[in-house]
Amino acid sequence: MLRIDGNSLILDDVIRVAREGERVALSDKALPGIKASREYVKELLEQKAVVYGITTGVGELSSHYIPPEKAIQLQENLIRSHAANVGEPLEEDTVRAMILLRANALAKGYSGVRVVLINTLLELLNKDIYPYIPCKGSVGASGDLSPLAHLALILTGQGECLKDGKRVPALTVLRAESTTPLQLQAKEGLALINGTQVMAAHGCLTLHDAYILIKHAQIAGAMSLEALKGTARAMDARIHAARPHPGQSLIAKNIRNLVADSAIMASHEHCDKVQDAYTLRCMPQVYGAVHDTLEYVKTVFETEINSATDNPLIFAEDKDVISGGNFHGEPLAFALDFLGIVLSEIANISERTVDRLVNPHVSGLPPFLAEGNGLNSGYMIAQYTAAALVSENKILAHPASVDSIPTSAGQEDHVSMGSISAEHARAILRNVVNVLAIEMLAATQGIDFQQPLDPGKGTKAAWTFIRKHISHWEEDRIMYLDIEKMADLIRSEKILRAVEKEGIEL
Repeated sequence: MLRIDGNSLILDDVIRVAREGERVALSDKALPGIKASREYVKELLEQKAVVYGITTGVGELSSHYIPPEKAIQLQENLIRSHAANVGEPLEEDTVRAMILLRANALAKGYSGVRVVLINTLLELLNKDIYPYIPCKGSVGASGDLSPLAHLALILTGQGECLKDGKRVPALTVLRAESTTPLQLQAKEGLALINGTQVMAAHGCLTLHDAYILIKHAQIAGAMSLEALKGTARAMDARIHAARPHPGQSLIAKNIRNLVADSAIMASHEHCDKVQDAYTLRCMPQVYGAVHDTLEYVKTVFETEINSATDNPLIFAEDKDVISGGNFHGEPLAFALDFLGIVLSEIANISERTVDRLVNPHVSGLPPFLAEGNGLNSGYMIAQYTAAALVSENKILAHPASVDSIPTSAGQEDHVSMGSISAEHARAILRNVVNVLAIEMLAATQGIDFQQPLDPGKGTKAAWTFIRKHISHWEEDRIMYLDIEKMADLIRSEKILRAVEKEGIEL
């Protein structure tokens, strides 16, 4: 059971709730702050104070005063009108992550909501209720207004949920799960929809997967190094100490450990070849930079998921309410664009390595890694697929955060477009999985051709595991089935686990 307090959430918590179904409760530590901010909202209503989103309209309509007796209707109208997303529904893990993150932000005690509102959000998680939230419509300005409004609708018994892949009225699902719909009170509708939780949910999930992917990239790269009879000299610790970026040294050490005791490497230790191509020689510099960027992105997201991002914020101790811009998605948009860029670079270097493996003019291996000299095409077209995916990534990696289309009659005149950055980063990641799958298939085939010489300690573990599930390419067969199977092995992390059993921690 995870207990949230608004301040202590980490990336691993998000993954456990989003993908493993861990149950969540509100920590008692959060209750005083939540209750105090709610009481202050009541005071403001009694005073008939002019407060944005409580006794005024929103956006360009903020100059319109709304009397306290219409505060509930304001919140109801707000979530109905703002629920305007379109497109395919967000995946269940994304929705679960965004619910957790919204609840955690409200638990900080600056939002003026009731405890029951947060507990009802957590009920959605704990009862596996899956709100239907179309994926497109946020510009990342006042946060993810529209998708969060779809979530807010569910709490009131409006909108829809997904049940067994079908859209079902939310009220039907809530009744079936004995969950009581809420009537939103003053400030609560606005508190639910002002925030960055869709961007943050996408980012946390993509970042977690990116960490797994860079580990597989190192395994694939080390296998390719051996298949191509490269040298580990460029991984020498002294080179990387002379340029002390932490990721660079880490990747070099990992490659050294993966190819340790390699008979393939030993067989050509004193050959005439002076140095390898950049795809092999510069793995520490490229993948190290990827690793360091992931660490930066993690810092941004672990800050964001413990932040108050709605507007206005209630400072009950000071008897103050301040309208600001914590909902603006720019920190996340930049980080998500950066994440998409570095994921694209993993695929870039991987595809070039595949090309090297299949090219008989540079590989020293049979043409296209095929048996039979012309009768079989081998991995010829698999490289085309990798090239197509890499090309698509180059388009997707264009930073969405450099765009801005003003909204709300110019009141919201600069937006982050962070939700688009988030969608692109996840799309890029899916492409990278398939590119790495192709490299692993090709590298495994290349190591086959080096037999009876064995690869290194870590690469042998990966090679042996892969060959238990995917056989040597002796003659042409249906290629996409092998690619799909390898991609599934990467996603399952089973190859990584096989390497780790040899005492190699990546």
